[in-house]
This record gives sequence, C-alpha cells and structure tokens, in this order.
Amino acid sequence: MVIDTLDNFSKYESLNPLFKDVAEFLAANSLNELEEGKLQIKGGDLFVNITTAKGKTPEEAVMETHKKMIDIQIPLSVPETYGYTPLCALPDAEYNEDKDITKMPGVIADNYVTCRPGMFAIFFPQDGHAPCISPEPEIKKAIFKVLA
Repeated sequence: MVIDTLDNFSKYESLNPLFKDVAEFLAANSLNELEEGKLQIKGGDLFVNITTAKGKTPEEAVMETHKKMIDIQIPLSVPETYGYTPLCALPDAEYNEDKDITKMPGVIADNYVTCRPGMFAIFFPQDGHAPCISPEPEIKKAIFKVLA
C-alpha cells in the first residue's frame, strides 16, 4: 500500500509500467470535471471509474482484495478513510474471477488511513482494503484499475 499526494504520483512510476500512463492521464485531465462512469485508458489493462459512493462506518465497510488489478483510489469531494489489513492476515473467502474481487463482509481492518482530496492510496493484490469510510453521506471518487 502507498499513500501520498497527487503531486508526488510520478515518483511511483517505477512500481508498474502502466503507472506512467496514469501520471499522464492525471496531468491531462481534471478528475473533478470528468463525467461519472468508466473511462478506458488502455483497454482492460488500465481504466478509471469516476463514481459517487455511499459513506460507510468502519463496521459497514467491506474488506476486499483483487488478484489481477491494482487499485489507485482518489477521493475527490471529501476525505475518505480506508481500512487496511495485509492479505496474509485475512480469512479465506470466495474469489469472483469475472469481477476480480474477493469480498469479506464483517472483517474489521487492522489499521485505518485517511486521504483528503489531492491525495491517493494504491492497493496492490497483497493489500486488503475497506474503502468508502466517511461520516459524509457521499464520496465522489476516482478509482484507477491497473493490471498488476
């Protein structure tokens, strides 16, 4: 897991060959001005979802992992807290290969981090994460999905 400000995103380009494309997309686009929905950047290997999610309590947030994709989560409207537990400390759960997700409702995270607008969190396949934690009713956010 990585947490930093968007101004520093280019420093992480060496972690994945597609991160350079994410940096270029961020430089060329204002995420707040993009319409909600899925935007293809490099086919199924790299895309971004602009969405408005319901704010949840830590108990309501659902722990998830992905095997094929890396999540880059960017809150746009309000701060968003993410629960974090390393994959090796999570219980076994059913993996949905079509959606590349394992969901673990009821699993409470070991740690929590908060990103404000202007920040990002990167969750790799080894990072269990519970997104959308906020006292606000809605969180507008961008979620880049990057082939691991």
